[in-house]
Amino acid sequence: MLVVTWNVNSLRARLPRVLELLARHRPDVVCLQETKCRHDQFPLAEIAAAGYAAAHHSAGPWAGVALLVRAAPSAAPPDGADPGDGPSAAAGPDGSLHDTVVGLSGEPVVEEARWLEATVAGVRVISTYVPNGRSLDSPEFPRKLAFLEAAARRIGTLRAAGMPIILAGDLNIAPQDRDLYDPAVFADGTHVTNEERSRLAAIEKAGGLLDAYRHRHPETQQFTWWDYRAGHFHKGLGLRIDLVLISASLAPRLRECGIDRDFRKGPRPSDHAPLLVRLDD
Repeated sequence: MLVVTWNVNSLRARLPRVLELLARHRPDVVCLQETKCRHDQFPLAEIAAAGYAAAHHSAGPWAGVALLVRAAPSAAPPDGADPGDGPSAAAGPDGSLHDTVVGLSGEPVVEEARWLEATVAGVRVISTYVPNGRSLDSPEFPRKLAFLEAAARRIGTLRAAGMPIILAGDLNIAPQDRDLYDPAVFADGTHVTNEERSRLAAIEKAGGLLDAYRHRHPETQQFTWWDYRAGHFHKGLGLRIDLVLISASLAPRLRECGIDRDFRKGPRPSDHAPLLVRLDD
C-alpha cells in the first residue's frame, strides 16, 4: 500500500499537479489538505477519470481535506462526503472507502473542514489539516491547541476500537529541532513550542502511533514545506511539518518513506511537497 499526504494549497489551482502525481506514483491512498474549494467545486469527475474514488470535506476558500483511493477499473464516478458529525455513506461504489466520518468532535471551528477519516483495506485513514496558530499571542493559537486535544481524544477512541490507524496531513508542527532549517529563527513562534509538541506527543501516545518518516530516517534532515518567498526552496530553508503517523502494529510493514521534492518545482507548485509512505500489503 502506497500512501501519500500532500497539502496542495488549492486543489483547483494544483489539479494538474495532483493528476501528475497520481499518474507518476499510482498511490493507493492520497490524503490532501488545504483543498480550498466549495463542496460543489471539488473535481470529482477529473479524479474519477484518473482512476480514483474520492471523499472530501470542503467548505470554501480556506482549509478543506480529502481522501482519494485507487478504484477498481469498473468503478463509476464517486460522490463526495456530505458535511456532518457522523458516519456517511460517501464512497466509491467499488467499496474502497468505508464508514467515512467528516469533521472532528470537539474541534473549535467546525466550518473550517480540517478532518476526514475512512476505512481503507482494514486501516483507519485520516487526512487532517491542523490550524496554523499564526502567532503565540493570536486567538488562533489556543484554537490550534484545542484542535490537537480533540484529535488525541478521537485517536484514542479509534485505538480502543482495535483498528490500525494512519493519521496523515499538515500538522503544522515540527516535531524536533532537526525538522527546522534553523531553530533560532522559530524560537519565538508557533510550530515548535512545548505546548504544540507535547500535544503531538499526546496524539502519538493515545493512538500508539509513530512518525513513519523519522522511524525510517532517524537522523536525516529533510523538509516538506518551504516559504514561497526569497528562494527558500532553492536555499534549503524549510520545515518538516507534514507527517504520516502510523500504528506501531504497522511498523513491520513500513518499507519506504520519502519526500518527492519534484512536486515543489515546476509549474505552479504548492509550497509543500508530498510525503510518500509504502507499506507491505
